[in-house]
Amino acid sequence: MRKELELTAIDPTSSHRGAEPKVRYYFCDAEQQSQAVQQGMWIFIVQEIMFFGGLFMAYILYRTLYPHSFAAGSYHLDVRLGTANTAVLLVSSFTMATAVRCTQVRQRAGTVISLLLTALLGVVFLGIKGHEYAVKFHEHLVPGPDFVWHGAGNPHHVEMFFNLYFAMTGLHALHMVIGVGLVLVLVVRAMRGTFNEGYNDPVGVVGLYWHFVDLIWIFLFPLLYLVGRHH
Repeated sequence: MRKELELTAIDPTSSHRGAEPKVRYYFCDAEQQSQAVQQGMWIFIVQEIMFFGGLFMAYILYRTLYPHSFAAGSYHLDVRLGTANTAVLLVSSFTMATAVRCTQVRQRAGTVISLLLTALLGVVFLGIKGHEYAVKFHEHLVPGPDFVWHGAGNPHHVEMFFNLYFAMTGLHALHMVIGVGLVLVLVVRAMRGTFNEGYNDPVGVVGLYWHFVDLIWIFLFPLLYLVGRHH
């Protein structure tokens, strides 16, 4: 026993050091706290799925009613930018998962680097989306009094497509902004050594949120950019 205590004192990375989680006073123990945090995030994600689900159902309904007009609107989206953003988010999911793992094995540098890369990729995604929005403003394809359409399909139905496009991608971008903010908060806390193998729930739940936002885009990309473009 004495020898083990001496090794623990010499080795600062020993699993015994700092492994005790910080239990809030309103929880009975660390396990209950961890379960509550995880369940809370899952409940939030479920209600967000229902929220996005309404938009998806509206899009599917109107696309079924006006397939040619929606295909014409979709044809004016830049598939290259959409594909680039998809790749960016897939890589960001990997870096977020890496951050969670680094936290679990007490690799502070790895956690910080992975979180910074995740936030950077989120900013890249928002930059590409902002450029895409700017192009749509320039082309007068933003719904409203300045909307102009000279292509195939009914202009009112094409405008409906862009209504849904901006609503769905704009809401997704808002979630991405929130995600980047949360990740940056984690960076600060990780640099202070807040997380360890015994306390890493904040990184885990933000990781769940980030993966959820990425998953929403995986559904948005084919619906908005790919389906029906052959019409």
